[in-house]
Amino acid sequence: MGVKRKAAAAILVLLLCLGSLWLQGGLDYHWDSCLKGYNQVNKPPLQNQPHQLSNSSEADETQGPPVLALCPGQNFQVSVLVSHLLVARAYTSDVLLQPYLSSWDELVKFMESLGPMVSLISKEIETKTAIIRQLALLSEKGPEEEFVPDMHSENFENSQTAVKKSAGYSQDTGAYHSVRSMIWTELNRGIVDFHHQTDSGCRTLLRLHRALLWLKLFLQKLAETPTAGRLRSPSDLCREAYQNTLSHHHTWFVRRAAELAFIALPERGFFFRLVCVQNQEELSVVLTRVVNAIGEIYDRTQKALEENGMLDLP
Repeated sequence: MGVKRKAAAAILVLLLCLGSLWLQGGLDYHWDSCLKGYNQVNKPPLQNQPHQLSNSSEADETQGPPVLALCPGQNFQVSVLVSHLLVARAYTSDVLLQPYLSSWDELVKFMESLGPMVSLISKEIETKTAIIRQLALLSEKGPEEEFVPDMHSENFENSQTAVKKSAGYSQDTGAYHSVRSMIWTELNRGIVDFHHQTDSGCRTLLRLHRALLWLKLFLQKLAETPTAGRLRSPSDLCREAYQNTLSHHHTWFVRRAAELAFIALPERGFFFRLVCVQNQEELSVVLTRVVNAIGEIYDRTQKALEENGMLDLP
């Protein structure tokens, strides 16, 4: 095998390992599974979007910003993402889990659009959202069936499909109806372990929460328009956002592999086409809407986790 092929093989191994370690924050615990190869969780196509979605809140309507339209020819739809994020806001300090997970479905599409390198990372996020959906489905069947989901079981993917098939957002107030109801339920039933790794909904949410901050910061940096000088490359911005967020929870090996993956990010013109804008000024307007919507959900989740001492779950 030539030098180039050996280098390519080494890079592939690093990226595959990155996918499974991305949200974990540890290396030793997962090293053996990395060497055995990355086990993808295939998700069925997203079902019909919930009815009556809107990406304009009451505040938006008062101030008069235009409603974001669908972008023809794109799998990722920024308008759908913002709609889910707005619907996820419950009361003054809670987050509805079903639209929250639907927001992640759209963010996964965004990550997949950035190329195969980043797409590997999105597979791990899909695994996390699937865990919470499985827990919610088991909760509906009764407390006696609420065990840690077996992600390799024969019925796991079928259960994900069943959760996604419901049209619109459920109005029930079950155990996994919202972030705070899930936290309360898992604490009272002793599901959360503050000392060992488990697939509890709260621990899984924390990993998604950390990844959401990374994406929020990346989009925020991408929206910035400098008063002087050239626009920085998305690759540099994504790497910088990662260094300020997720890297704090990762080992040296994962940090190096992540920076390798970011090198392959597309140039800025790709993002113009992705959200159907013509220039940086228009991109800034759209992404600012997205960042603000993500920020509201992030702040509410952060507060709920912090109040219950869950920001450092293993």
